[in-house]
Amino acid sequence: EVRAQLDRVIDEQLDADRLRQLIHNRSLVHDTLDPKRVQEIREQMERAEARRLQPHYIGSFFLKAFESLGGTVHRRETNRYEIRHVPADIRHRDRVIGQRAPVLKAYERVTFHKERIRETGKPPAALIAPGHPLLDSIVDLMLEKHRSLLREGAILVDTNDQGTEPRLLFYYEHSVTDGRRDSGGNPRVISRRLQFVEITRSGQLVNAGSAPYLDYSPPTDAQKLLLHPLLEEQWLGDGLERKATEHAIRFLVPEHLREVRTRREALVDKTLEQVQARLLGEIRHWDQRANDLRLREEAGRFGDKLNSTNARKRADELNERLQKRRAELAQERQVSARPPTVLGGALVVPMGWLAAVQPTTATPILKESPLPYGPPDREVERLAMDAVIAFERALGFEPRDVSKENRGYDIESRYPVGHAKSGQLRFIEVKGRAAGAETVSVTKNEILTALNKPDDFILAIVFVESGQAAKPCYLERPFDQEPDFATASVTFHVKNLIGTKGKLIG
Repeated sequence: EVRAQLDRVIDEQLDADRLRQLIHNRSLVHDTLDPKRVQEIREQMERAEARRLQPHYIGSFFLKAFESLGGTVHRRETNRYEIRHVPADIRHRDRVIGQRAPVLKAYERVTFHKERIRETGKPPAALIAPGHPLLDSIVDLMLEKHRSLLREGAILVDTNDQGTEPRLLFYYEHSVTDGRRDSGGNPRVISRRLQFVEITRSGQLVNAGSAPYLDYSPPTDAQKLLLHPLLEEQWLGDGLERKATEHAIRFLVPEHLREVRTRREALVDKTLEQVQARLLGEIRHWDQRANDLRLREEAGRFGDKLNSTNARKRADELNERLQKRRAELAQERQVSARPPTVLGGALVVPMGWLAAVQPTTATPILKESPLPYGPPDREVERLAMDAVIAFERALGFEPRDVSKENRGYDIESRYPVGHAKSGQLRFIEVKGRAAGAETVSVTKNEILTALNKPDDFILAIVFVESGQAAKPCYLERPFDQEPDFATASVTFHVKNLIGTKGKLIG
């Protein structure tokens, strides 16, 4: 009978539903990761990896900026460099802003790739990444030197846009704060975003997404001559920055604030619930303990290790701690949005506009292949996209057209069920070319995306003739070298690209 009662108690206390309810009540986070949500998160991580700034963008910026500040970098092993002398200006800036290890006078090896930190028989390398004092000092100096240029603006050419409508790009920094204060007495920033807004010649305002500038390039001297009439157009007058800012305040800021506030309020509410449940229980315990000890002391029964005064002091300390924690959580709950700050802007000129205003008697400024093939037109690109999507479906993949989103690839294609990578994504950049074209141009953004995801990136070349697309040629690992800092695009001979740069799989 005793054994049966014990088993019944254990069954009641260890009931699975009761345990799940207990975990639910005590948990500060209630996100349930069902299979669909897990799949979404995995895809987001894959996209983020394909678009990551490190190591390529960080490395190209560092090398160019370090050189402009008087430093010299010597290439040693693959993706590893030696810095024999760090200029005094950089070391001095670190002493002003630095909070971690100091910038050294020299570095035997530095790298931007985690896998290159250690190599057999070679000295270990310092990983240059956000947070490293050398990179932080260089960024601070470059901003001090060129911040005014961001406000003045720039002219950039969108080499992928065959349209004829120029547009203005404004970029903003937007922050969300709570009621707490940092060491300088300013509201504490809990979320910060860099956001982009474009305004067209007709006045249409659109969200430009993340990092739309990656495929833009500065105009050449010849192209600058064609831009003078555009700069005189009336729509570029005053007021555009105000309109773009109003658009950001109306659409971008509320979305950012809503996302942060929803997460923060749910976390604060649950934290407060748990804090009160624990501290109020302890306060009641020590309050009762102080009362019991006081009664014993009044009755003349002494000898306890703890007296009523200390027990009461413990209860009062816990009550003060509770009030302090309540005040802190109340401040954390006071989420508010700060006005967006304009960091800079640029006039973005489509390549199609330059081609349209180019004098017919002049030598073509923008060309990708020898005439008569010329640059790819929209119909060739459409047919090429349709051919690749049909080919992917025939292979059992689930393709999705993302060419309008400027991601560094045109198609996301999910691996089929039964494949070793089932559910994962591969990224396909489609290049449609007229039959007989000898060259193809690939943007810096596309090359770096391929280098970020070497096992899941495909360059698809499709030749089109008489309105019919041939079978796509798929190239795995088409690129093995990062483009230079100032490079916007690279033109390859198709035969060489297929023969030496990649493996033909289609």
